Amino acid sequence: MSEDTRSGVYAELAAVGPYGVRPGHALITMVEPHPGHEYAYNRWYEDDHYYAGAMAMPWMFAGRRWVATRELQLLRYPEKSAVVRPVTAGCYLSTYWITEGRYDDHMRWTVGINKRLNRDGRVHQARTHVFTAFQDHVATVYRDGAAGPRDHHALDHPYAGLVLEVVDAESPERRADLLEWLRSSELPRRLRPKRGAGSPAAMVTVFRPTPLPLDRMTYVKQVEGVDTRLTLLWFLEQDPREGWEEHFAGLDAGELGRVELVAPFIPTVPGTDRYVDELREVRGGRAGSGPAGRRSGGDAPSARPVTT
Repeated sequence: MSEDTRSGVYAELAAVGPYGVRPGHALITMVEPHPGHEYAYNRWYEDDHYYAGAMAMPWMFAGRRWVATRELQLLRYPEKSAVVRPVTAGCYLSTYWITEGRYDDHMRWTVGINKRLNRDGRVHQARTHVFTAFQDHVATVYRDGAAGPRDHHALDHPYAGLVLEVVDAESPERRADLLEWLRSSELPRRLRPKRGAGSPAAMVTVFRPTPLPLDRMTYVKQVEGVDTRLTLLWFLEQDPREGWEEHFAGLDAGELGRVELVAPFIPTVPGTDRYVDELREVRGGRAGSGPAGRRSGGDAPSARPVTT
């Protein structure tokens, strides 16, 4: 006899509530597998958790995994980060978009499914959540104006790299000022400088973290900096090591805040263990010089940056 899934309820739920395509919310989670468990962690996440613990859930409509080899970890700054200690911790980053207006609905499901996964022994315990937070979308700044993919395409478009940036405002009252400076001045300037080539980043999405529910899993710590923090995702058309010094080594928050983390990543190759053997030491040659690290687009057009 088949299990009763209360399928009749699904038809009722489909008829109510928002169902747009904008990424109103995100889950951004950076995780460090325990030493010696790198391959087991990667296979568990690739083969099971990415789907059962994320993509199969209601209102989580896009996802992508990223990896930081040791070479990429060593580019991170500042050395004394309020987010990641040590700053090289967190080999893997997973990013997910959640439909705007569906955060509460998704959270009720995700807490329930993770309790079930734990009960059923389908959670890999040999890992540490370094930086995990659900976040609300507050802005997107585009390098190429109306041309190119939109932010809801970002996790499906074959971007060759990503830079995670975390900034803290000086106070909760100054976060709005920091956001406005980033959105209207600093990010457009970085994406399309007056002189020289444009940024390898096609867009930057900006989020603010939300508190995790009280009934969250105990191995995930409560979110810090809820009132002061902003999280930026720079989506790159080339390997982040190309032009790193020119475009990303000097990110700052002006007089309004502090940069607490700048961390480059490249996409994982789904269904493989590629890069796992490069998490702890720098290998000869260039990690990411294969398909996942090749430039996915040509020179950027000179259109004006726009924001949403």
